[in-house]
Amino acid sequence: MINLREGKYFVQHRSVESLVEQYGSPLYVYDGNKIEEQIAKMRAAFSGVSVKLKYACKALTNVSIMRLMLKNNMDVDVVSIEEVQIALQVGFKPGQIQYTPSGVAFSEIEEALALGIRLNIDSLNLLEWFGEKYGNAHKIALRINPSILAGGNYKISTGHADSKFGIPVEYLDQILEMVKKYDLQIVGIHQHNGSDFKDGEVIVKAMRISLELAEKHFPNLEFIDMGSGFKVAYHEDDHITNIDLIAQDVVKEFKAFQGRYGRDIELWFEPGKFLVSECGTLLMTCNVVKHNPTRNFVHVDSGLNHLIRPMMYDAYQEIVNTSNADTAEMEIYDVVGYICETDTFGKDRKMPVVQPGDILAIKNAGAYCFTMSSNYNSRRKPAEILVYNEQVHLVRERETMEDIMRNQILVEL
Repeated sequence: MINLREGKYFVQHRSVESLVEQYGSPLYVYDGNKIEEQIAKMRAAFSGVSVKLKYACKALTNVSIMRLMLKNNMDVDVVSIEEVQIALQVGFKPGQIQYTPSGVAFSEIEEALALGIRLNIDSLNLLEWFGEKYGNAHKIALRINPSILAGGNYKISTGHADSKFGIPVEYLDQILEMVKKYDLQIVGIHQHNGSDFKDGEVIVKAMRISLELAEKHFPNLEFIDMGSGFKVAYHEDDHITNIDLIAQDVVKEFKAFQGRYGRDIELWFEPGKFLVSECGTLLMTCNVVKHNPTRNFVHVDSGLNHLIRPMMYDAYQEIVNTSNADTAEMEIYDVVGYICETDTFGKDRKMPVVQPGDILAIKNAGAYCFTMSSNYNSRRKPAEILVYNEQVHLVRERETMEDIMRNQILVEL
């Protein structure tokens, strides 16, 4: 994350200007020590129970970020066979990987199981196909949809009744029928209800559903997995999930459950955004300042191809002019990209006067930013760097035209 000191912005000891000068623009920068700070914060909050954190790597799959997670004794949550393969290459053991697919081909399930990966089943069809082929040969978890609408944007609310994710809790009878029919080894109950929870009570309410299922129907569990959804601040006045406060209620509830259950089991969470969002910054350079009759535009050398969250989710992300941070002269701008679409990063943003060549920074660019990038308009993806313990590491090279053309075939017609 970037910090303002004496009129200049830094990532740890390195100035933003020096990073752009060395690695070019646009540029993704990640603060590895901020990630470790978030890991420690979450572990401390839930220290009252046996908690296991599994990094939801879809938030940011850069292999060096994932290696940093492994270094900090994190497990990993994956949602595709490609993420399974990446996790294995990074060094995660099969037992550290939890695979939660959504409507994938059964061949992908077979491949993951052959690699020794634990499966989290999220549909009745998949549960039956699994039972028919594997019976009780593998331990599995069930992803339950508790029919709770929560989270920020509707697109990232995944536990409500109309969501495609999970097996609706209303289908419990069918689940139990298949468990009995195929003698399935159910060792975990999983929920993930969305992201950006403003009200921590949602997690407690959802957890009670899992705990009740466990007590009544699943006596051999090893864990309850509550996914994540912890909100981080995108601006100074933003409401966040008070993780320490919610942890008090969660730990109290979970301990009481363990007493009723008759033994201790693990409580799992799958943080993604909470761990990496604030660590990331997208640095961009102003190409053009356009003064229209009703609006001022700052055009930067990036766009929705590099960071789509504001366009896709109407997400607010703070933008600062790092080249002119200490001036008193302010102006209001729309910060827009260079893509042939309306790709507005921020509307009506008041900031120090911007000139062509100034470096602008988008904060909170660690989660679902590079990982959702594309080559739209045949634009190249930016480089990524990791700053860790005051050392700067290039962790992804900037794409070249050779990368754009690599898998295309020009045929003679």
